[in-house]
Order: sequence, then structure tokens, then C-alpha cells
Amino acid sequence: MNTLTRLRQDWLGNIRGDVLAGLVVALALIPEAIAFSIIAGVDPKVGLYASFCIAVVIAFAGGRPGMISAATGAMALVMVTLVRDHGLQYLLAATLLTGVLQIAAGFFKLAQLMRFVSRSVITGFVNALAILIFMAQLPELIDVPWTVYAMTAAGLAIIYLFPRLTRAVPSPLVAIVLLTLVAIALKLDIRTVGDMGELPDSLPVFLLPQVPLTLETLQIILPVSITLAIVGLLESLLTAQIVDDLTDTPSDKDRESTGQGVANIAAGLLGGMAGCAMIGQSVINVKSGGRGRLSTLVAGVVLLLLVVFAGPWVKQIPMAALVAVMIMVSIGTFSWASVRDLKTHPKSSSVVMIATVVVTVLTHDLAKGVLTGVLLSALFFARKVGRVLHVGSVAAEDGAARHYTVTGQVFFVSAEKFVAGFDFKEVLQRVRIDVSRAHFWDLSAVGALDKVVLKFRREGTEVELIGMNDASMTLVDRLGVYDKPDAVARLSGH
Repeated sequence: MNTLTRLRQDWLGNIRGDVLAGLVVALALIPEAIAFSIIAGVDPKVGLYASFCIAVVIAFAGGRPGMISAATGAMALVMVTLVRDHGLQYLLAATLLTGVLQIAAGFFKLAQLMRFVSRSVITGFVNALAILIFMAQLPELIDVPWTVYAMTAAGLAIIYLFPRLTRAVPSPLVAIVLLTLVAIALKLDIRTVGDMGELPDSLPVFLLPQVPLTLETLQIILPVSITLAIVGLLESLLTAQIVDDLTDTPSDKDRESTGQGVANIAAGLLGGMAGCAMIGQSVINVKSGGRGRLSTLVAGVVLLLLVVFAGPWVKQIPMAALVAVMIMVSIGTFSWASVRDLKTHPKSSSVVMIATVVVTVLTHDLAKGVLTGVLLSALFFARKVGRVLHVGSVAAEDGAARHYTVTGQVFFVSAEKFVAGFDFKEVLQRVRIDVSRAHFWDLSAVGALDKVVLKFRREGTEVELIGMNDASMTLVDRLGVYDKPDAVARLSGH
């Protein structure tokens, strides 16, 4: 597919679906952006400006068409201490530095590290986000009038039943519009978007953070910016993978990293906080029919137009309508198959998935949850590979020699098993060790080989190694001691 065809497909291949989906996302973004601003301890306009700016920029610069990026809760949690101790201007400076770091990550193609994130970790990440999205709606459903429950139930009914009539208009959009009209007509005393915080009444303006350009300032914002960059890229790349699966289309992860950086720099220069991809809004977009870059652009532009020019109307949207939409997102995001598959999938995969969910939900930190899953995956993989090592042997007819054959990977997990595969008490004149089907990976592996060879030699047995591949030989030559002078004495401690 040439560049022109790809651009036409990304922008004009699904105009109607992208525009309608963008409208739904814009409406759902407003309370989210306000809520995240409150979490971070800044004025609501900081989150709203950031969401507008990031969505618009990422529509052009991102690597995943149809994915929504804006201000997020995961990023807001990282900012709390910086805002409290140093104020908004330092947050804006940290946002700019976050963008620079993410651009660098894209340049150095660090997105390739996503290959080390297993399917179990991604499933755990998705399930944890679904749970967190649902939990975030609970404050709107606790200790509230019965009318809130009725409106929420009506919203869910519209969302799930309206598509049976027609799919021409996204059902979440229908739910929001109808419930808003009902709330206004009946003059219901329920919480609305206007109760979340004051909406801005002007467009954002270009500004540079008013902070001293000193080493001390860098020391203050750098740790926060590094954390923001990592959390932002992690959530964005995992969300991109999820949208890839939902739409059966590929994405450019390196371009997405760079695009997130450019978007955050733009947000920082327009008075917004750092943000990243949003799985909830991205799922809303996809399920509402959004597929191209146009949907993301519409979401950002309409968001700004709504809060600045249609504020009086937007303020009257009942939170119950948006809660219904987010509950739909939570239900649709959760991988219900992963629960059914717990009995059939390998226990190690299930443990990784559950641990990722538990840590993410308990800490509300996606980075910690994913890191836990990745570490557990690595440990289980190492254990599994270590168990396939086999050391077999055949005795010579004269009984004075033995031929050992090593098959598998020798590294820190399997090193002890490698040594245990040899019988050092047997009286032999010669030992031949065939390692043509083995590979030595690390210092522990080389140390195990040294121990085997030197123990045989200490008993007066001649040892011959055959078949070692070039990579293992290079490592053994550099780190091994069995072929060095006084090697046996070293093993004996003399």
C-alpha cells in the first residue's frame, strides 16, 4: 500500500463512522479530563486543554489510527507530589521533558521491548484496567438518589438494545443525548458534568513554563518526567496492541512513541498536563465505529468546542449517562474468556495474569502491575527452559571411559542440574563430553563447566570436550578457568 492510499484510508476510509464515534468520545472525555485534573491537583482546564491538544496532535503523529490519547488517571497519579510541592509551572516543564524523553524512546526504537511482554501480561493488564474503570464509577453510584440508578440502568438498556434497531448511530451517543433531555425535561436533581468542575470559557494560548532554567529545576522535574514517560509509553503501547487485536490491523509502535512525545510537548506549551493513550476511550471509539485518524481528530476538536462554546449545555449532561457508557466499556474490555480458560491454560500463565491484575488494582499503578507480570513470566520461562536440560552417558566396552552427551540450555537456572548429571565417583581414565546439542549462556554456566572438568581432572581422569558452538566457545574462553594453569589447584582451594 503506497503512502497516498494509506493516508486516504486512515483519514477518509470511514468518515461517517469516525465522526459519530469521535462525538461519543468527546462527550465521555469531558468528565474524565476534569476528574484527572482534580486527582493531579490542578485546575480542570489543565486536563481539558491537555486532552484536546494530545488528541489532535496524536491524530496526525501517532502510529495507531483510531486510538484515543488524552489526559489519564495513571499519569495524573504520578504528578500529585510535584504539583503539591512546586506548583503548576513545574508540572508544565515536566510535561515538556516527558515529551522529549518519549521522542528519544521512539528514535531508539525502545518500543521493540514490547516483545518481552507476554500475552498473559497483556490479558492481565486489560482485565485490571476494566476493573479500575468500573471502580472509578462507584463514587457516582454510592449514596445517591434512586433516580441515578434508574438513569444508569436506562443508559445501559439503550446502549445494549438500541443496536438491535439500527447501528447507523452509536448507541452510547443516543444514550447520552436521550438521558440529558430526560434529565432536563423532568428537572431531575442528580449530579451533572457541571458539578465536576468549572469549564474553561476561552481557547488555550501558547506559553512557556515560568520556571528557573537551572540544574536544580532539572533535578526536581527529571525523576517525575522519567516516570511519566515510562508509564505513558507503557499504557500507550499496550493500548495500541489491544486496538490492533480489536480491529485486526497493525500499528507502528515506534511512531506511536514519538507521536506521544510530540503530543505531550504540544500540551505542555498550551497549558496542559502530560497524557497518553486511554484504553477506555479507545474501546468506546472502536465499538462506536471509529477506525481512522479522523475519529481521534474529531474527538479532540469537538471536546474543545463543547467545553468552550457549548458549556451551558455540556454542564447539564447527567453523570449517570456517562457512568453507563463507562460500565459498558468495563464490561467490553474485560477478557471473560480468560476466566473460563483458567482451568485449561498452563498454571504459570494463569499466575502471571492474576498477579498482573492484583498488583495493578491494588496499587492503581499500571507500570508496577505490568512489571510484576513481566518478571514472573521471565522466571517461569527460565524455570521451564532449565528443566529440559538432559545429561546422558554411555560407558566404553573396556570400562575405562565414558561418553557424556549434554542436550539443552545451560544457564543460572540449570547449572546445578548440569553438574549433577555427572558421576565423579566412578573410576575412569577418560571422559568425553559432547556439548554439540547444548549452549552455555552465562557465568553460572561457565562455572558449572569448570567444576565438572576440574573435578574429573582432580581424580586423574582425562577430559575431552567436543562440539561446542562458537558463541559458547567465545564465552568459555573469556570466563572459563579449566584450561588455565593451576586450574585444579584453584578448585581445591590451594
